[in-house]
Amino acid sequence: MRPTDDRPRCSWARGPLLTRYHDEEWGQPTRDEALLYELLLLEAFQAGLSWHVILSKRENFRRAFDGFDAHQIAAYGQDKIDALMKDAGIVRCRRKIEGAVCNARVYLDICKEFGCFADYLYHFTPEGQPVVNQGQPMTTSPLSDAISKDLRKRGMKYMGSVTVYSYLQAIGLVNDHELCCFRRSPAEG
Repeated sequence: MRPTDDRPRCSWARGPLLTRYHDEEWGQPTRDEALLYELLLLEAFQAGLSWHVILSKRENFRRAFDGFDAHQIAAYGQDKIDALMKDAGIVRCRRKIEGAVCNARVYLDICKEFGCFADYLYHFTPEGQPVVNQGQPMTTSPLSDAISKDLRKRGMKYMGSVTVYSYLQAIGLVNDHELCCFRRSPAEG
């Protein structure tokens, strides 16, 4: 599949990197725990930045954060945080790096409580199914509000409702492909 083809896409999918991400990953429902955690970490770093910046540094994040291994990240100490602050390949924000360590710990606690992070997320949805947005542009929803509130109560950082909504879109828990987009199921339009 060429990212320069003429199929109708969501309006934000411009340029090779964003088009490829849109066509191959964004908005596709997943219960893959490794991907759920990876995108959770990346979304927290994206707060205040463009998604293009984060995607362009994704492999650097993967290297720097031990392949997005939540168990390793949860065990990071000050030496590792200091080393990450010197890594020009990632977003070097001490509060976000420290937040990633905290979030990994909370993520693991949630997995222990619910069996997996996917079950935690889906327990917030009607009938345990993805939610289909009916074409209204949104940045938050009652679903993202509820999940954000719960994640922050549990101690997660950088998980406001806008960030959580963006995460839910990315993992396909909210289908927010535009009505004209080829990735939106015809049955949902």
